[in-house]
Amino acid sequence: MACFVAPGGGAAGRKCRTAKRFGLLRQLLNCGLKRMRMARIPRGILCGSALEGDENVIKKAYAGMTAMVCLLFASGSYADQPMPWQATLQPAATPIMRDIHWFEQYTLWFIVPVTLFVLALLIIVCLRFRASANPVPSKTSHNTLIEIAWTVGPVLVLLFLAVPSFNLLTAQLTLPENPDVTIKATATQWQWNYEYEGSGDNPLAFDSYLLKDQDRAAAGKEDKARYPRLLAVDNELVLPVNKTVRVLVTAAPTDVIHAFAMPSFGVKIDAVPGRLNETWFRAEREGLFYGQCSELCGKDHAFMPIAVRVVTKDEFAAFMAAFEAGDYAAANATLAAVQ
Repeated sequence: MACFVAPGGGAAGRKCRTAKRFGLLRQLLNCGLKRMRMARIPRGILCGSALEGDENVIKKAYAGMTAMVCLLFASGSYADQPMPWQATLQPAATPIMRDIHWFEQYTLWFIVPVTLFVLALLIIVCLRFRASANPVPSKTSHNTLIEIAWTVGPVLVLLFLAVPSFNLLTAQLTLPENPDVTIKATATQWQWNYEYEGSGDNPLAFDSYLLKDQDRAAAGKEDKARYPRLLAVDNELVLPVNKTVRVLVTAAPTDVIHAFAMPSFGVKIDAVPGRLNETWFRAEREGLFYGQCSELCGKDHAFMPIAVRVVTKDEFAAFMAAFEAGDYAAANATLAAVQ
């Protein structure tokens, strides 16, 4: 299988690597199936009349193994948006999200052994203490050693989980002093309004709506891989890379509760009418990042996406200069020209 992809080939490179993996796995599966044919498994071992013969069994086994392979490798193509069959967190774009990734892996070292241990105990109880194997059950009601163990053990596990958890929560909720950029995100059924702080008498604010399919051509956003359906917006929030951004989050006074959530940034905070919540992040790489309102807010809750475009310092300066001189459309055109 020939595959020529330039370094940093992005989605094309990921598809090529996935294709190579599937090629190798297909060869292994074919080899296994040939051995199965040579072995000629007796029909009685399988399901008798439920199957039409060895070939059907082989085909079903092939389909089952292929499905499992698809599940294993479906989440191998990452982007700053949800992916089909993705079973992991989105790639981290901020220090907080990196810590969340670490904490997820850390907790698995406790979750997996505890789950396997409980499963083993259940199997032992079912086999050893079933009625046929143990017709006269024991009348033991207490065991001091076991009672101490099942009290101290969970306490220690919770202690090892609590310490890094509290550290992570503290980092999330402690805002850095003197943020580089402050924005205000106001939620309304069913859109977001963004305002840059320090705008003076003429605030630099704009609305962000879900991008409709019929508006893609006019907006120059026909590439659904980069501007996915139900996540792309007409106006993205533009922010600089490697800068601390403070986000003030609220909802319109007569509206309902919403939530500002950006998975790649490790940010999720409620937008409550009449109250001002705040959070922060520091994006460490450029790109287009997607999130959504994560609080049920009415019939169009699913159509309230968030899109953040992280650019270089110079590109952000050019964008803000054009925004102050004109409007968002002019600033967006300037940003496109600079990029």
